[in-house]
Amino acid sequence: MFEPVIAPSGTLLGLLQRGRGDGTLHALTAPRAEALAALDHCVLSDPRHDWQLENRSLYYARLYLDLHGGLEEIERHLFAPEDVLDTCESRTGLALAVLGHLASYGRRDALDLLRRYAAAGTNWAWALDELALRDDDAGLRALAAPVLARFATDAEGEAELAAAVRDAFEPRPWRLWAEDSRAPIATRVRAAQEAGCFDRWQRQMTSSGPRPGWSVRAVLEWARQGLERGAALHVPAARCLMAVAGPEDRPEIVAAARGGDDGARCTALRYLADGNDPDALELIEGAVADGSSAVVDAAVDAFERMRSVAAVERARRWAHRPDVLGTAAGRVLACRGGTQDSDLVLAALREAVRGEGPDAPTLWTLVDGAGRLGIVCAAPVLRHVYRETASSHLRGRAARALAATDPSFPSGFAVECLWDCEESTREVAARNAETGDARVVDQLRRLAADPAEEAEVQTAVRSRIGPDMPAV
Repeated sequence: MFEPVIAPSGTLLGLLQRGRGDGTLHALTAPRAEALAALDHCVLSDPRHDWQLENRSLYYARLYLDLHGGLEEIERHLFAPEDVLDTCESRTGLALAVLGHLASYGRRDALDLLRRYAAAGTNWAWALDELALRDDDAGLRALAAPVLARFATDAEGEAELAAAVRDAFEPRPWRLWAEDSRAPIATRVRAAQEAGCFDRWQRQMTSSGPRPGWSVRAVLEWARQGLERGAALHVPAARCLMAVAGPEDRPEIVAAARGGDDGARCTALRYLADGNDPDALELIEGAVADGSSAVVDAAVDAFERMRSVAAVERARRWAHRPDVLGTAAGRVLACRGGTQDSDLVLAALREAVRGEGPDAPTLWTLVDGAGRLGIVCAAPVLRHVYRETASSHLRGRAARALAATDPSFPSGFAVECLWDCEESTREVAARNAETGDARVVDQLRRLAADPAEEAEVQTAVRSRIGPDMPAV
């Protein structure tokens, strides 16, 4: 999948791609054709950098409802020739999720489109999962024959069917089909269920991982072999060392951390850092100085996991370093530093935005730290991150930090956050938005009554709704 192209934050398309509440508010006042075109663009060209983490489907579905939008463009996208050529589920996943939400709101055209795609589309499993949550038993039973027809009746086809049953996110359709009155369907699905369970058991029994009685050397060798195969095993290997290593093994582990092969060195650094070994910090600094990229990454990660007072004190010394260890030190102070570290965290936050932009991965921790420490001077930077980041999760973190640092947040960004695509951001807004704005009161009541809204958001809303709330 290509990296999405995000429009500027000041445009309607850019706002909708980011999932900002202002996107909905602007779309409702824009010419309807323009708003629907931007909305279709977002749904058909998924704008998320991480489609498995960020939410957009409910946000876009609600806007389709508000705009009384048709589904012709979604239908054309789902049944385009590219559906056969591009089998990546991210091509159609967002559109199917939007249809699922629309179906739950009573849009019959969305339900029918999901049924058609589950019967004939490439990403049928996603559509079936959406239907499993919204369709009735009769609708699901009608899909049994077309879905099973996708799988040949030879050994290879039955194995593929067993894998599909085993890996299904929503098991309801398969359970219905296993009890189907049509004997060929029920018999085939039950056999696939049994084969999937046996396959899962067999994989557990044939694991090539650590065994009881392994030595420190064997664990380090396992980590080395994994890295050679392209699998970073130093994290589970370090946990294995916790179980097998004794005090007498420390010299061997320290030697591996200082100059072993990459797999062993990563494992040893992680083990020593997790155990707050007195030499861990010096070994981490040495690994950053002369290690490979894999070793440097493992060393930095191990340092950030340390919870000791010594690690925080070392972070204060390292925070001025112009390398990855200095950047990690800023994150450590953001997580575990005190108010005396506010200037260092603020400097790290500004440097990250200036050097890497509003989507820098390091900002997630630094933004949280600015809010945790209540750094009021960070508010301008946090507002910039909020406006410009393409990550709805990072924007949500910025909103939480602004709630703790910016006195203007309740009457400013908190208002638009009530329409945000992320439920955690809507929850922050529900707890902070000033109710003097009629739009706020109306949206709070809508969220409280919406069965699709998350329970945490509705709990926050109900904490604000009372007899003293202004009428609209």
